[in-house]
Amino acid sequence: MKYEIGDKIILLHSDEEGTVVEFINDKMVMVNVEGVKFPVYMDQIDFPYFKIFSTARKEESKKLFVDDIRKEKQKVTLPSNEGVFLSFFPVFNKDVFNDDIVDKMKIFLVNSNADNYNFIYNLNYAGENKFSLKNTIRSASDFYIHDISFEDMSDNPKFSFEFSLVTSDKKKADFFEAGLKVKAKQLFKKIEESRIKNDASFSFQVFKEYPEKLHEERVDLSALSKGGSYDIKKASLHLPPPQSVVDLHFDKIANDTNGLSSFQMLDMQLATFEKYLDLARAHRLPEMIVIHGIGEGRLRDEIHERLRLSKGIKSFVNQFHHLYGFGATEIYLSY
Repeated sequence: MKYEIGDKIILLHSDEEGTVVEFINDKMVMVNVEGVKFPVYMDQIDFPYFKIFSTARKEESKKLFVDDIRKEKQKVTLPSNEGVFLSFFPVFNKDVFNDDIVDKMKIFLVNSNADNYNFIYNLNYAGENKFSLKNTIRSASDFYIHDISFEDMSDNPKFSFEFSLVTSDKKKADFFEAGLKVKAKQLFKKIEESRIKNDASFSFQVFKEYPEKLHEERVDLSALSKGGSYDIKKASLHLPPPQSVVDLHFDKIANDTNGLSSFQMLDMQLATFEKYLDLARAHRLPEMIVIHGIGEGRLRDEIHERLRLSKGIKSFVNQFHHLYGFGATEIYLSY
């Protein structure tokens, strides 16, 4: 959902600022404006930050001289740390008052690592895919992906990637998934910081090091639950990659079903589910989808029961999905 309880908002029809205090349904929220609570439709409110960067300041017009025009930097600003990044270039337009307003964002994938990568890119809003791209990015280079209107950036888009090595390495994973979800507050903060620093772009890290190949079926995360100063961020670098979509159909997790009972097959499916749920937690994925199929519902029910008893599960839902029908459960994790 675009808003969370406690978010600052602005009423579009009156420019009054308030706070979200309650969700009524998927279209309406309860807001508090100067001590008065009342319901409004979500399309009648927006983040106040968005207005700051998309609405021109009504000031006295100033004459613009050639020497005053901001010169656009042509090169992507590479972060100092190694890794792969998603870089954003705000594109400004001038209004009649010569004020800068953000019109759109140019999106680049930046690779400062030594390896070349194949990648599959997807842009999603509320679980719906809006843009897909498959290509290769070379070492120490940047790759232009596409433009996104600034208005669409306020809807918390999710940028998802699947990476693989151009030159295969037996010690490295065959592929792995990574991505990020940019919240409106993060975006506005980054834009303001880039203005202050006079930077043409800002970046978010997608990943730092390409992961090693998984050798064990189960992932032992017991060390993470023990006391002490164990750094979970450093630990995740040595774990196998997570998957935001896990397909538990048996032909996806085993080559042969001969001699296996239905109980043994179910046990293998649940073990696979537990493994990738543990990896999702270790890598701090915000959400994941488990494809269990429809059938008699036994696998689905077992998964739901384990989710109800698991810590760190914000919510889960088995509803119609445009890709998987009713055969998948969406899981949202909390940290």
